[in-house]
Amino acid sequence: TAQAVLEESAKLCGEVLAPLNVEGDKNPSSWKDGNVTATPGFADAFRQFAAGGWQGVQHPVEYEGQGLPKLIATACIEMLNASNLSFALCPLLTDGAIEALLTAGSEAQKQTYVPRLISGEWTGTMNLTEPQAGSDLALVRTRAEPQGDGTYRIFGTKIFITWGEHDMAENIVHLVLARTPNAPEGVKGISLFVVPKFLVNEDGSLGERNDVHCVSIEHKLGIKASPTAVLQFGDHGGAIGQLIGEENRGLEYMFIMMNAARFAVGMQGVAIADRAYQKAVAYAKERVQSRPVDGSAKQAVAIIQHPDVRRMLATMRALTEASRALAYVAASHCDHAHRHPDEARRAEQQAIYEYLVPIVKGWSTELSLEVTSLGVQVHGGMGFIEETGAAQYYRDARILPIYEGTTAIQANDLVGRKTLRDGGAVAQALLAQIAQTVEALKQQGAAFDSMQKHLSRGHDALASAVQYVLQNAKRDPNAVFAGSVPYLKLAGIVLGGWQMARAMLVAQQKHADDPSFYGAKIATAQFYAEHVLPQAVALEASIVSAKGAQGVLALSEDQF
Repeated sequence: TAQAVLEESAKLCGEVLAPLNVEGDKNPSSWKDGNVTATPGFADAFRQFAAGGWQGVQHPVEYEGQGLPKLIATACIEMLNASNLSFALCPLLTDGAIEALLTAGSEAQKQTYVPRLISGEWTGTMNLTEPQAGSDLALVRTRAEPQGDGTYRIFGTKIFITWGEHDMAENIVHLVLARTPNAPEGVKGISLFVVPKFLVNEDGSLGERNDVHCVSIEHKLGIKASPTAVLQFGDHGGAIGQLIGEENRGLEYMFIMMNAARFAVGMQGVAIADRAYQKAVAYAKERVQSRPVDGSAKQAVAIIQHPDVRRMLATMRALTEASRALAYVAASHCDHAHRHPDEARRAEQQAIYEYLVPIVKGWSTELSLEVTSLGVQVHGGMGFIEETGAAQYYRDARILPIYEGTTAIQANDLVGRKTLRDGGAVAQALLAQIAQTVEALKQQGAAFDSMQKHLSRGHDALASAVQYVLQNAKRDPNAVFAGSVPYLKLAGIVLGGWQMARAMLVAQQKHADDPSFYGAKIATAQFYAEHVLPQAVALEASIVSAKGAQGVLALSEDQF
């Protein structure tokens, strides 16, 4: 079943969505008089996506989903994003809305919205950001006034709303953060509301237009086909919304949606890195330029034969494979957290998944910038020319470490909620598993010495950083948070290296089954060990150095 699902997903992505990627960049979504028209071809592609049941791959059968594991859905999501990142953002946000409604919505809200979101009849959005409230949601000002009939009237402006207005589905379900009267100050006074573009009648049919309107869309560096909307709520009496869950628990509920979205954005990083790698390999095999440095040919050869081009391609491949493996392992932990029969085991798996999410999001998206930049570099001067296509991946990737929480937000989450809150328990458990893999490598002989040596050093570097965070967070928070992004990158590099080592061990056992495939796995892991894992030691030094925070904070504001 899994193989059939993946093959059908690949068919849709390759034949329908990928051909629209360049078109979306050249002919983006457009706004006129409050309405947004998607790139030509997108609406039909979305109908095919919806008809195939792809929105519901990981969602419950009782709401017309397919109920498949997140691990399988993750592979589908990767292909979707690799084929067309702008298009994939629409189902990404809908997935998050479904998760939030399933977790915190009333039974009536679930029955009204979830089946239609899963079917693709409707799409979902997440409305957090306001002009004065970016990462700091304590500054949210949007108001929600109770009407006495169970509904609220919503007033305010939301910005950066991905697919906040479009013509691909008949309704758009906005999940909106707002404040009720007399709510506490700060994030403890935020509630979550469901506010549809069109009101929904009791029989499920669409009613009148709600008072939420798109007043403009942004002009962006990348992901141009994805409309980024400015939404105005309540200019004509108030947009009608319903409270999700309880008042003042909105941020808690929104974090459900954000966690789903953060993991998915991490997969976007993996996906666009892989697409850039594929394009770079194809070009390097075709482009003939210069004779080999070793004198093995008297005429010019394809550039893939030159050592530095090989280095760039191997770097792209190794980073992509490591980040993919770590993300898929995280998805597997999420599946166990939801499906394992033992309650204690479910809690343990959930804790591991939650520790990995900011790493998947932060590290995978940061490395996507490196990989897509290398993709341009492999193309040389042609990479700087838009028609070649390599530049689009570079531009599209630039948003990934920013939206759904910047890399610093992910790193602060990794330090505060994921390392300090449990006293480093999950981090230590993962370090113990890495140590077991190091021991397994020792049993394999000289061919595994390099991976064993560098993974062992990476393990020690990560262990040192974890201890530094635990011991210094209260005493010197500036020192710890000055190194939070290096800590996230260190964790990504080491945990990614651990997955490459595990893959290497399996590939060695199965080598005879497919020598080319498994040989490539071993060679890529070996490259990662020798060219990526050594960075762990340098990152650890930048984190635990006693003068780390002093260096970061040494310049006064006036000196910048």
